[in-house]
Amino acid sequence: MHTAPQAHPGRRTGKTLLLVTAMVAAALAALLIVACGDDNGGEGGLSGTIVGDGSSTVYPISEAVAEEFGKVAPGVRVVVGISGTGGGFKKFCNGETDFSDASRPIKDSEREACASKAIEWVDFQVAFDGLSVMVNPKNDFVQCLTVDELKRIWEPGSTVDSWDDVRPEWPDESIALYGPDTDSGTFDYFTEVIVGEEDASRPDYTASADDNVLVQGIAGDEDALGYFGYAYYVENTDKLKLVAVDGGEGCVLPTRESVLDGTYKPLSRPLFVYVRQDALDQPEVAEFMRFYLTEGRPLVAEVGYVEAPESAYQEGLTLIP
Repeated sequence: MHTAPQAHPGRRTGKTLLLVTAMVAAALAALLIVACGDDNGGEGGLSGTIVGDGSSTVYPISEAVAEEFGKVAPGVRVVVGISGTGGGFKKFCNGETDFSDASRPIKDSEREACASKAIEWVDFQVAFDGLSVMVNPKNDFVQCLTVDELKRIWEPGSTVDSWDDVRPEWPDESIALYGPDTDSGTFDYFTEVIVGEEDASRPDYTASADDNVLVQGIAGDEDALGYFGYAYYVENTDKLKLVAVDGGEGCVLPTRESVLDGTYKPLSRPLFVYVRQDALDQPEVAEFMRFYLTEGRPLVAEVGYVEAPESAYQEGLTLIP
């Protein structure tokens, strides 16, 4: 029988050597592709950390968007803090954050602070909120409050201490007030449209930049009255009772329809995200904001707010590099 020639022990034929070399090269190439994919964060090759802070009202939207964005760009870490709109702008104008959530437009003093650090920005309208007034679910007599009644309760120097000070037929029980702190955009907005002067408020109330703290306070106090963003009511309907507001044309509860058509007044308001221009020039930040204004839009309703008009999102998209 004729047998094939055997290679000499310790030697490789030229063909075998070429095959081994090719296999090693292919393996190295595969490892390089995997490594690059991991370093660049998967789809799109994005990586890096994006830092945001600001409004506790806008926080649920930004947090939800950040979570979903992480699924398509796992190499990008988005960190969202809560220090109130005012507190967020302080960090933003000091160059500490890439974006700032805001439940009101930026103030002139904040513009000046940003200008002093040569910080430019782009602002995006991301949603509408129906700023909501709450009482404890065991409160069975407060169904609606007029703007004038809210003003008398919350204005500086208020003499309203008990429920019968608001309406004589209501119980002689002390009112425990809960609301955002003075760094909050919600505080700014509420005092402006209800009291008539921004930042004008009685000081004797439980204040917090974290709306979850206010939720727990109202949920645990039968004589509580407070206000904050609608999304926190949506998440805690079993712990809170929504109060209708009479802005002059009857009692109206905040709903998607009443916020959009303006009948829930004067507590309907737009919500914003401000992004540093130099941060927006970075691909991971640009893609995050593009995602925010497209795939992130359905999350607005999911967390309890109302989507901005289509035109607002389209205009925002034109501002992204």
